[in-house]
Parts: sequence; structure tokens; C-alpha cells
Amino acid sequence: MLPLQSTFGRIDIYLFDQLLRGQIAPGMSIFDAGCGGGRNLLYFLREGYDVYAIDGDPQAVAATRMLARSLGVDLPDDRLRVEAVEANTFPDALADVAISSAVLHFARDDAHFEAMLQGTWRVLKPGGLFFCRLASSIGIEQQVTARGGNRFLLPDGSERYLVTADYLRELTRRLGGQLVDPLKTTVVQDQRSMTTWVVRRS
Repeated sequence: MLPLQSTFGRIDIYLFDQLLRGQIAPGMSIFDAGCGGGRNLLYFLREGYDVYAIDGDPQAVAATRMLARSLGVDLPDDRLRVEAVEANTFPDALADVAISSAVLHFARDDAHFEAMLQGTWRVLKPGGLFFCRLASSIGIEQQVTARGGNRFLLPDGSERYLVTADYLRELTRRLGGQLVDPLKTTVVQDQRSMTTWVVRRS
């Protein structure tokens, strides 16, 4: 394995960018809302960050726990839980950084989307950083088919809850946050569009 891979694993490239620019620094606590197998946590676990994480899939949580143990880190049940994002039981204002990577676009409808968003946002401390990557319609508006409830059929054949730039700006205002970066969108030709939304909690 290459040195960078052994240090950072398969971390989201845009989350890596936040690290490189010093937005996330040693001593901060990290909350991963929908951690999967822990792909965005390897570096934070290795470097001794306080890590908290949830996922609705018990196998994903088991994989994250195994990853942590392989690095000599114990993530007990009070830090790593099998829970839905919208119903997680972590306390308010717990973390300096909240990660939501490829999670919110699995929302069933508007109400579910906002519940997942609020379930993540409330765990973030004032002044904390919310990092989100999610599917959007930006740049592929003519290639998606509405299915109802802001869910759309994408060119790659998947069905996702999609956001627009205007909706993300509106949500930023409603949350009382401030954009850290302009919205950044990657369009994968004839497949999907993924937007990076990074907000500072006021």
C-alpha cells in the first residue's frame, strides 16, 4: 500500500481538502453521521482524534470497529452506535466536525431529509464545521426524471433525493450557518452529480 493510502485510506477527496487547508486540526472531535465501514475515519483514528460515529447498518458499524481495533483504538458503544442518523442518541453540541458523506441523498422524502440533516446538525458545536457530500441535480437537470418527494432517477439508473444550489443556500440560512466554501459540484458524465456543502455553525 502506498504511504498516502496507509495514512488516509479512501478518505473523500474533498474532506482531505479540508484537512490540507487546516479546517480540521488535531484536538478536534469528529462525528461521522453514516460512517459505513469507516473510510473517512482512518486518519482521524490513527491520529488520536476523539471519534464518534453512527450507521444504521450493524455490519458497517462492525467494520468500523474492526478498523479501529486494527489501529489499536477501542471505540466503545458510547462512541460507535448502530443508529439511524435522524434518531441518533448522541448529545447536542458534541463535536467540532460533523461529517455527512454520501448519506443525505438516501432520504425518502423532504421530511426524512430534514430529519437526517437536523440529527447531524444538532450534534455539532457552535463554531463547528459541517462537511457534507450529497447528490444534486446541479449540471444534470435535463438528465434526471422526477419520482416524487424530490427523489429522481439518475442517468446511472439509481434513484436519489436530489438538492439544488438554491435549496442548499436556503438550508444554510435556515440553519443559521455560513458557507465555508462556495458550493462545489462534480458532474460524472452521464451518471450523477455530487455536491460538496461545507458550513460553519454560527
